[in-house]
Amino acid sequence: MGFRTLAWPLALVLCGSVAGAQTPDGVAELPPAPVPNGLKLPGGVVVERATSGALPLSLDDAIARGEKQNLQMKLVIQNERLVHGELLTVENNLLPSLTASGSAEAQQINLAALGFKPSSLAEFGFAPGTIASVVKVNVASAKISMDQELFDLPAFYLYRSAKQAAKAANLSTLNLQGGVTLSVGTQYLLALADASQIENAQALEKADEVVLQQATASHDAGVGTNLDVLRARVQLQTQQQTLINDENTFEKDKISLNRMIGLPADQEITLTDAAPYAEFAEMPLEDAKRVAYQRRKDLLNLQAQLEVADQARKAVRAERLPVLSFNGYYGVIGEIGGLYHGVFAATGKVSVPVFQEGQLRGEREVADAQVIALRQQIESLRVTIEQQIRAAMLDVRSSNDLVKVAKSNVELATQELQDATDRFSAGVDDNLPVVQAQATLAQAQSQLVNTLYQYNQSKLSLARNTGVVETQYKVYLGR
Repeated sequence: MGFRTLAWPLALVLCGSVAGAQTPDGVAELPPAPVPNGLKLPGGVVVERATSGALPLSLDDAIARGEKQNLQMKLVIQNERLVHGELLTVENNLLPSLTASGSAEAQQINLAALGFKPSSLAEFGFAPGTIASVVKVNVASAKISMDQELFDLPAFYLYRSAKQAAKAANLSTLNLQGGVTLSVGTQYLLALADASQIENAQALEKADEVVLQQATASHDAGVGTNLDVLRARVQLQTQQQTLINDENTFEKDKISLNRMIGLPADQEITLTDAAPYAEFAEMPLEDAKRVAYQRRKDLLNLQAQLEVADQARKAVRAERLPVLSFNGYYGVIGEIGGLYHGVFAATGKVSVPVFQEGQLRGEREVADAQVIALRQQIESLRVTIEQQIRAAMLDVRSSNDLVKVAKSNVELATQELQDATDRFSAGVDDNLPVVQAQATLAQAQSQLVNTLYQYNQSKLSLARNTGVVETQYKVYLGR
């Protein structure tokens, strides 16, 4: 039993863990998801078609669809099935193997060709012609064979290694599920922020239309200047450009969300949730670290991989021990239509490696290197987890403060615009302060939308970095 045979579980786990890898900022890179329903193509491929009308979509619905339909999720689930199949194969090596077989044989034997001539047979008392020189024999046999490894310690350690590989593959699936939850949730929140930007731009556009109407009326009445009209028209068209850009961004972000959760790119959706805002009571750093060390699937995956490598190393060391096996069969054989007789065989076998020192030392060195490398990765990831949690906590605190300041700025900018509009309507001042106040309010509203999105996104990242985003994202968002 070579080390390459023993190393397969670790290789499979490493392939699976790449699919569920977590980037330093906690966001998993996700490709577009396949579509789940619709037109069936040859080969089992299903292509979903866009439905008529807008599809209502909540944040929970988007995350649920993403966890089922994302391509990377489908691939990692198949990897888990692959490892489970290999586990069954390894387990079978420890069980007895029974095989039933049967055969029927027709033979024609030329005794003369074998040297039995009539004169030769006469010496044994057979008269010439008593025995034909060509004999036909029809034989049938049936038997059951069994093979059993009675003592094979490397195979036992290999089985334990395979069990840990199956566990690690499952952890890769769960780790990727958290990445999908974070990515889909972030994309949904981004689309909500785009919708808020559009609402603000539409409100400002209406306000600019009113200012333009007032400036035009004042100019027609002879109490206003043409400069006021030009300034108001420029401000209105500038706001219209902003609205067009915001609408374009919103449509593109919805397309990205569609593909991430397995919807056709042209499927119209309606976001049914509003951007949440709720202050989050952070847990102490040590508590967050303890939760992360217990719940982070990438860390648990590495620990399972370490167990895989450790069991493989034990299997390599056990290759120096003898292997005791048994095989045998029992059956019947006889001429068709005649008598049948029982036949059996039982064989015990002991195999001992006598001189394979170079191979055994090389395999042990490879196994030791894998164990040491995984231990180093685990220690490095524990430090990285602390760094990610600290950074996420800082983001949550600062973005929360930014939201509060942005809300105050919107209130002040709104009051400033109202005062400037009143002065312009009363003829006390021109509309330059109004235009400036509108620009200030637009910037304040945009900043509020962005900071609210950053606050929610940072809370999702904190949940991801503590390993609970797939189960507690609602708690972190305050929903």
